[in-house]
Amino acid sequence: MGDWVIRMIEQSGYLAVGFLMFLETVFPPIPSEVIMPVAGVAAAKGSMSLGGVIASGTAGAMLGNIVWYLAARALGIIRLKPLIDRYGRWVTMNWEEVERAERWFKANGTFFVFLGRMLPTVRSLVSVPAGLLKMRFKTFCIASTIGTAGWTAALAFAGYELRGQFTEVDEWLGPVSNAILVVLLVGYVWRVIRFQPDE
Repeated sequence: MGDWVIRMIEQSGYLAVGFLMFLETVFPPIPSEVIMPVAGVAAAKGSMSLGGVIASGTAGAMLGNIVWYLAARALGIIRLKPLIDRYGRWVTMNWEEVERAERWFKANGTFFVFLGRMLPTVRSLVSVPAGLLKMRFKTFCIASTIGTAGWTAALAFAGYELRGQFTEVDEWLGPVSNAILVVLLVGYVWRVIRFQPDE
């Protein structure tokens, strides 16, 4: 998969970086942990600039983020009420908890979106609660762009510094991503076990 990413970026440059990051955000066929370090290597070789790589990667990812946000916003949390009422245990939330989450998100949503964009595994999911809970589009875009730019810049810079050894980035981030996934899974199972339906 890395070889295919390398060829695509070599052939199409910034356009490929943006397109691949868009795909990774909307439907993750390949991780950003591969795309951006490869683009960083290309920048180190002089075929692209590091700033251009970061900008195109951020733009592509943000386009995907906005697609998910708008889809979730169009759906809206109210339309999920029958599903939550019926399958609350498996969603791990009753409607009272949804209302509490909505209040929490209004107070802390900006930081949640910003931080979430820089966490492996979680970063692709952040747009959904932001859209469902109707976070202001401008606020969403600002927080998402800053967090996404930080993530893409870190990966691109790692590739730039490591040159062709971009696999070292994935070797470090892979276990981090897996650890986050395990924590999310354990948290989900715990919530299912402890779930209390609305009275």
